[in-house]
Amino acid sequence: MSEIQYRGRRAYALDNGTLEIIVTVEGGHIAAVIDKATGTNPLWTPPWPSLEPSQYDPSKHSEYGGNSESKLLAGILGHNLCLNIFGGPSETEAAAGMTVHGEAPVTPHEITVRGEMLSQHVILPQAQLRFTRSIRLPRGSRSAALRETVENLGSLDQPLAWTQHVTLGPPFLEKGRTQFRATATRSKVVEHDFTHGKGYMQLGAEFDWPMVPCAAGGREDLQLFTARPVSGAFSTHLMDPQRETAWFAAWNPARRLAFGYAWKQHDFPWLGIWEENFSRTSPPWNGQTLTRGLEFGLSPFPESRRAMVERASLFGVPCYRWLPARGSLTAEYQLSLWPAESVPETFPVLRSIQIPRALTTLSVTAGRLPSRVNPQSQIHPDDHTPSALYCESPRGGRPGPKSLG
Repeated sequence: MSEIQYRGRRAYALDNGTLEIIVTVEGGHIAAVIDKATGTNPLWTPPWPSLEPSQYDPSKHSEYGGNSESKLLAGILGHNLCLNIFGGPSETEAAAGMTVHGEAPVTPHEITVRGEMLSQHVILPQAQLRFTRSIRLPRGSRSAALRETVENLGSLDQPLAWTQHVTLGPPFLEKGRTQFRATATRSKVVEHDFTHGKGYMQLGAEFDWPMVPCAAGGREDLQLFTARPVSGAFSTHLMDPQRETAWFAAWNPARRLAFGYAWKQHDFPWLGIWEENFSRTSPPWNGQTLTRGLEFGLSPFPESRRAMVERASLFGVPCYRWLPARGSLTAEYQLSLWPAESVPETFPVLRSIQIPRALTTLSVTAGRLPSRVNPQSQIHPDDHTPSALYCESPRGGRPGPKSLG
């Protein structure tokens, strides 16, 4: 398939007649997952014009702000990859040109589409990493299977941050209406106030999902998106370590659609929930942005690599993973978008990610790296048919086969 234009951006699309998935060339963002029947895209589209990161010039584009986040914000769309850094760079890293969430979301990716498979590939010279992703969307299916590999091109072990920054936005995200479910357990509110006094959560509070302590007293259920006029928040959640599969789902009652992701808990133990509810008034936010980020990865909080390493662990679980010199890590996950009459209490998990713990998908290899990963060999075609599904409930168990096809 040839390159397309999406919101003025170079992009490629996978279209199976039921869903359409759009990935940008620059940044490799999963910009949209569109339900073809209704035209609904649950992912966030910022209210400002989208710009290719390569075109961003701080001296010409003050409308995107003027800091280490601006280049990313100029081109961010939907599901953003955070690699080597989850959060902001340190002052010295920012002075050296590093951007928020690292190089991956502002660097051009090489993308090819063949049939029902999209493959993307990028080398990150500053991080000395190679990243590959394959997305397979079988015809008629409402689930896509994704496989990612991060390779260390250097001669030193690296402490790795690796987070899938999935962000939802309007019209799917509605205040006081959109509902959520997740296999979350122990949770914690970020320790510092980044909202300039507009947050509602008790800073640093530890709690059990989903009832977060509020700064003004009482508790609030995170399973319902806030109805406050203005607010901001970030909390992190340990996905249930007793269950192999972790997942979250969001449901819009007016559109009767559910959207979510499932992955191996061992691969990505943390789910961060970020809320921006018209609280940020500086460019490009300008008090006009409504989002909820559902950010699953290796690290609990967005922070510099130094802070991540110094934090080391939370609730006895590491805050990063070591990537061996000349080694690689691989993970698989899925996304699904399907009709639902009520908020899902189960998730239709592809059997392909049900791998015995001894063969867990977050595998480590060390030694000589291949010159290039063959994207066509990364996912077995028979593993992701619509019938290869079972439902996973928040309390565990397998209620039985179910197809989203």
